[in-house]
Amino acid sequence: MRQHSLIASPLVAVIAFAGLAAGQPGDPPVTEVRTVVDEVQGLEIQDDYRWLEGDDTGNMTEELAEWTEAQNDYTREVLDNIPGRDKLEARLRELLEIPSISAPSMYGDMYFYRTREGDQPQSIVKVRKGLEGEERVLLDPEQIDESGLTTVSWTAPNPDGSLMAFGMYYAGDENSTLYVMDVESGEWLAEEIPGKVNFGRWLPDSSGFYYSALEDLDDAYSGVDRFHKLGTHHRQDRTLFRQRDLSTFYGDMNLSEERLAELATTWGPWSMVSEDGKWILVGYWTGTSGVDLWSADLEHWYNTGELDLQSVAFGMEGRPGSADFDGDTLYMQTTMGAPNGRVVAIDMNNSAYDNWVDVIPEDPNLVLRSTGFADGLITANYLESAQTRISLYEMDGKAIGELELPGIGTASLSTSDDRTEAFLTFTSYNTPTSIYHIDLAQADAEPDLWARPDIPVDPESIVVKQVWYESKDGTPVSMFIVHPKDLELNGDNPTILYGYGGFNVSLTPSFSSTMFPWFEAGGVYAIANLRGGGEYGAEWHEAGRMENKQNVFDDCIAAAEYLIDNKYTNPKRLGVAGGSNGGLLTGAMTAQRPDLFAAVECHVPLLDMLRYQDFLMARYWVPEYGSAENPEQFETLLSYSPYHNIQKGVEYPAVFLTAGENDTRVHPLHARKMAALLQASTASSPSEKPVVLWVDREAGHGGGKSLDQRVRDIADRRIFMMRQLGVTSE
Repeated sequence: MRQHSLIASPLVAVIAFAGLAAGQPGDPPVTEVRTVVDEVQGLEIQDDYRWLEGDDTGNMTEELAEWTEAQNDYTREVLDNIPGRDKLEARLRELLEIPSISAPSMYGDMYFYRTREGDQPQSIVKVRKGLEGEERVLLDPEQIDESGLTTVSWTAPNPDGSLMAFGMYYAGDENSTLYVMDVESGEWLAEEIPGKVNFGRWLPDSSGFYYSALEDLDDAYSGVDRFHKLGTHHRQDRTLFRQRDLSTFYGDMNLSEERLAELATTWGPWSMVSEDGKWILVGYWTGTSGVDLWSADLEHWYNTGELDLQSVAFGMEGRPGSADFDGDTLYMQTTMGAPNGRVVAIDMNNSAYDNWVDVIPEDPNLVLRSTGFADGLITANYLESAQTRISLYEMDGKAIGELELPGIGTASLSTSDDRTEAFLTFTSYNTPTSIYHIDLAQADAEPDLWARPDIPVDPESIVVKQVWYESKDGTPVSMFIVHPKDLELNGDNPTILYGYGGFNVSLTPSFSSTMFPWFEAGGVYAIANLRGGGEYGAEWHEAGRMENKQNVFDDCIAAAEYLIDNKYTNPKRLGVAGGSNGGLLTGAMTAQRPDLFAAVECHVPLLDMLRYQDFLMARYWVPEYGSAENPEQFETLLSYSPYHNIQKGVEYPAVFLTAGENDTRVHPLHARKMAALLQASTASSPSEKPVVLWVDREAGHGGGKSLDQRVRDIADRRIFMMRQLGVTSE
């Protein structure tokens, strides 16, 4: 890549904006243009705002911090001065302070779960000895950090529930540090393992555990799997393998240096360890739809220090999923050889792919999204038209029947392989999240309601429907539409269209109390199951990735046109919202169809698709999007990259961009650069269609936010849409 600068000004950007009167936005900050031209695949690509990426390593500079503060000040002036903001925020706080609770996980006679009540900034971990035992607070992050910015990211009790490993991170950075607690006394052990740690498996006697981490927090591709013995310092931990030590896995396969370089920045290695600590299954993603697998005897590694890896599957399309060991047999959900998913039994003594045995064969009409394992049972969680069905099977695959659900929606099971006791979680757009205590051995028995929040809204005031529409190429696409019961289809209802369309992620029905102020104001909420997602299996995902990415945008455009054609709304009262990969979606909507939407929410987005792979962990996503380093993929990326398709003088919608300064996934440069470009390019009046940017200086990609942050953020989103789509918020 050849690069030269047309303007290399040492000056700080001009930072000034007009004050606001009567709630009307003034002019945004003026951002200095410092043009850099790159030669990419023989084309000159101009970037007027490269300096908003930060220094040479993408870190914050002093002048960029000043620019960010000016943008944040402007955004607060715009959003905080909209009439009705205070009333809306108070209502949202009331809704967010409603108690929430998770389904328990079961270890021995201990039941672990999370709750969040009242004004608690973060969820806390609780435990009971026996389901009817006395509830006890086990871990409250606010007692550790009064700022409310410390989050418990995961918990991992040992087999009998006497110990609990857990991870915590600060201000949304997701860089979890591992700790261990004695459950009975509540005392913390000496263990403290830093490095964005994810837990693996306890040894059967709880004398140690396996885990994965980063050797260098500044290098997202420095993954390592290790074994830790309780009571020792983590610097003494034994290493199984390192991400970049590819000779361990591929040394005898004569792969090219280019292929090894690609694998070095692909997810992996990851591992599954058997409950008895004997076996390990190791995997290396080869894209978003492929995997290579190996197995090894851990007893041999523990005794000799050598990981004797045996090839299980190489160059396969598909992925492994939920799994459970029973002695030397691994029961595993997978899409390998079955795009809609199946469950196989693998003899770890003879684990090659050709020896796998189908336990639950692929169903051509249903998509297997997850499995659970109970005592003598396998639970299969299927999607049918983006709605949950749960079937039960014996371990040999004999069908037992279907678990009756409370309605049409999204359900999940919390199970343990030493019992048939389970907890069923169910939710839908008009059904608050409810947790039921059940016995899978008596699946036809009436489930006991264990927990359901008392929410000050009327779920029966709204209706939910699923519709189908045709995309540009004739592909049928499904969409959920949620609206007040008394809605009149007059073509003039304020409507928010939400989508994601990527990474095999499925959008299924779920309850959100904070959407009710929108419904109570007459608003419509539509959720489209775009290609690129996982609602309809691996082929649905494949149809929305790489060179097929434009299908996702076409699906979203067709969803908007359906809502207009069927008299739900019109372009002056239609907004589109999405985050992360969904932020790429809404950025593309801004660039491709500015005439179709009055307002756009673009949260923690990817927008510069020619440079995204150079920052943080984004090379992991090259198999989903491609890279500008590849000539053919460059053409596809350039054709839709939102940042490169904004045109001067176009009347763009109002746009609300957000980013987290501590985001370790998507770099905030995308939102920064897009905000500056849109502010300078749009022909729309900032008093009517403002472009605003909020960079949260104490948050990351979205996880781990305190209650106050969540109240502010949701109020920002709702009041923005209300103002732009003509909803009275007073």
